[in-house]
Amino acid sequence: MIEEIRIGSLGVIDSSALELGPGLTVITGETGAGKTMIVTALGLLLGGRADTGAVRTGARTARVEGVVTVTDSPGLAAAVEEAGGVVEDDRVVLARNVSAEGRSRAFVGGATVPVATLSDVAQPLVAVHGQSDQHRLLQARAQRDALDRFGGPRLTKAAAAWTALHDRLEATEAELVEVVATARERAREADLLRFGLTEVEAVSPEPGEDESLAAEESRLGFADTLRAAAETAREALSSEQEAPDALATTAAARTALDGVRDHDREAGELADRLAEVTYLLSDVAADVASYAARIDTDPARLAAVSERRAALTALTRKYGDTIDEVLAWAQDSSRRLLDLDSTDERIEQLKAEREQLRSDLAAAGAELSTVRQKAAAKLSTQVSDELTLLAMPHAQLTVSVTQTEAEPSEGRRAPLQVGKRWLRYAAHGVDDVELLLAANTGSEPRPLGKGASGGELSRVMLAIEVSLAGTSPVPTFVFDEVDAGVGGAAAVEVGRRLAQLARTAQVLVVTHLPQVAAYADRHVVVEKSSDGSVTSSGLTVLDDAARERELSRMLAGQTDSDTALAHARELLEVAQAGRTR
Repeated sequence: MIEEIRIGSLGVIDSSALELGPGLTVITGETGAGKTMIVTALGLLLGGRADTGAVRTGARTARVEGVVTVTDSPGLAAAVEEAGGVVEDDRVVLARNVSAEGRSRAFVGGATVPVATLSDVAQPLVAVHGQSDQHRLLQARAQRDALDRFGGPRLTKAAAAWTALHDRLEATEAELVEVVATARERAREADLLRFGLTEVEAVSPEPGEDESLAAEESRLGFADTLRAAAETAREALSSEQEAPDALATTAAARTALDGVRDHDREAGELADRLAEVTYLLSDVAADVASYAARIDTDPARLAAVSERRAALTALTRKYGDTIDEVLAWAQDSSRRLLDLDSTDERIEQLKAEREQLRSDLAAAGAELSTVRQKAAAKLSTQVSDELTLLAMPHAQLTVSVTQTEAEPSEGRRAPLQVGKRWLRYAAHGVDDVELLLAANTGSEPRPLGKGASGGELSRVMLAIEVSLAGTSPVPTFVFDEVDAGVGGAAAVEVGRRLAQLARTAQVLVVTHLPQVAAYADRHVVVEKSSDGSVTSSGLTVLDDAARERELSRMLAGQTDSDTALAHARELLEVAQAGRTR
């Protein structure tokens, strides 16, 4: 339940707080006083679109806060905690700020959250109905949604099964269309891949072969130069001639220092280090001689390597920068070629899958239609009974569930064969749902848009909402002048029915009808004050005497007329008697 709403700088409301309680709360006031700002504030708390024009002139930010009890709603408490908010004493504060520049911030339990999160938390709490909902009720989708809500878990399950199969069929048909349409392109792609794989297979490269052959070709091409360099190095290290070499020079240095070892320890250490150098030079000289001996000039091998490198280069020009990338391309292309070569098999597989899904979808459509028709009969009876209570004793509402037949055809979106009939279908099923109203005995049922006046449409919407309340209850109902076009005895019955709905839910009604206001458990008036050029509105909860004066104003436009006051008291007495029945 919503305990309190606080509004700051929203429209004509400067700063006001509205305490709510269980039962029926009505909000009245003169035209332009700001009654609908209450509904606007609730819309912001529910995550609705922020209108910067609603920010009070001269203010930087409009703010709306709502205090909600979560005693009987563990799901709400869990949602608040998941959003990072805090629940204190079984209460949570929801808030929304809207700046004059258009920025919007939302809060749940003190935590800053995206507006979408605020919407997810708050939407299940309140069902808001305004005059715009009457026009929405004329739309086929809104009528179908109302029936599906009324149908309860069984209809929800049947609708979910239909939706799952429908989505799978849509995906299968889309893939089938794509595969068939691109069959020629896939065949061309397969030929190109096959040609490329044949080229790679003919060369049969090895991983890293291009790098190893490049090194070998360089070595073979410069064999004479490499051999000459090696021989020069060997002569410098260990020469067979009388010329001095590195080994002889190092050995002489070692001998000189070794001869004076006994006279100075440091000279001995240097002699030992030269001995190590001698061993290293001897090893390097041997390795250089071995390297020089292995270098051979082999023109035949050089030609073979160059030819092999040319073949590998032809592959890397087409299929990758390196041979490793060429081999990776070949591996990927082999898998792709298997897929492309199975196009015909895939088409047949998709066609078989499509036919099976169409069969399953037809069965799901038949089940959904059966459940809808049963729910429609029950909803027709309940709404008609509600209309009787709303001063339309001879009205009959019929929830019509029909199907559209079509000639059998092939291809995407072809009709479904449901039993012996071929029916058109859509994302919502095979059914067309329409609300038909016979306002008087003997009159033919007609669509709501053609057979209902504004007042009748208001009562039909209220009757439907009351009927839905038992199957998909929400804690709070808000009605924004849904009694437009209603008057006299019908207005009294609307007030009585709202009071009955308020026995099991919190109901907030913005109204201009005294007959409705008389049934309130709590009566709030929006009062408009003006200070020079600044106009603001405040909210006041009325006591019994003030209620009489407000009802007198609503009845006769006067607050001090004895006749109007007497009429107001009489209206309150009738409402009190009606609430106790």
